Amino acid sequence: MDLVGACKAFVNVGERGSFTLGAAAARIPQPVASRRIAALEKHLGARLFDRSTRRATLTQFGRDMLPSARRLVQLAEEMEHDAERAVLRPLRLAVPEICAARDLALLGAEAREEGLHLDFRPAAPAARAELLGLREVRAALVGVPPDEAAWRVALGLAGAGQPRAGTVYVETLRLSRDRLSSRGRRIWLQPEDDVPHVRDPLTRLRDSVGLRPAQVASAASLASAAAEVLGSDDLLLCSPRQAEELGLYWRPTGEIRLARGYDVAAETGDEAERLRTLLGRTIARCLGAEEETV
Repeated sequence: MDLVGACKAFVNVGERGSFTLGAAAARIPQPVASRRIAALEKHLGARLFDRSTRRATLTQFGRDMLPSARRLVQLAEEMEHDAERAVLRPLRLAVPEICAARDLALLGAEAREEGLHLDFRPAAPAARAELLGLREVRAALVGVPPDEAAWRVALGLAGAGQPRAGTVYVETLRLSRDRLSSRGRRIWLQPEDDVPHVRDPLTRLRDSVGLRPAQVASAASLASAAAEVLGSDDLLLCSPRQAEELGLYWRPTGEIRLARGYDVAAETGDEAERLRTLLGRTIARCLGAEEETV
């Protein structure tokens, strides 16, 4: 039995003294109101109305039960109101600063079709985790090692000038003896890649092939890193999509395969899984990933 629906019919009929007026107030046909009240009487074990009069007159049992029925109906209405507000409450999502505005707009539009209202907070990797920890966002796209990731973005080295085929080997950036006085070509890391699972393997490779420490450098922003590369023969560690957007020529690295890894972290595991399941492909597009990996 629909206890809430039956109580709504009971309260409206009892307050108006009429099955017709009560059914209209409850926005249901009069026969439906009568059936619901009859089912409630059967459920409770006693008559709520005196059927011997033309008016819908409450029995003593009905008068005793009316306050409880009102409370149940009021609580149900408050619950429905709270549910509507919860559905409409924006889900603040911390996203990488590298996500393009159009891609985020498409993600937001698709989320609305699924009943989610996303409010984006672009931030650097450490800041995204911090925002989630402080509960300033409900979820975040966080950087994780590629083998633990829901989405992976291949990284390589991109430079200005003429396009070249094949791979680029980091060891070719090592200074020859006749050039030891120069600073050498650098590999620039943007903030999104200045994280342990990207920076540390590259640093170890730098040391193993004999590059100088300064030949792997971190920039304050993607724009700053790109400016260094566009004005020299330096290289930018980036994704193929970023290289295309910046007008650079991208190649994979020969000695090592680097990638960004991403997953959703949220206040609850259910919320994280919901974002992965409903919006996985669109999130992959925002990140520049070829496809969702899990």
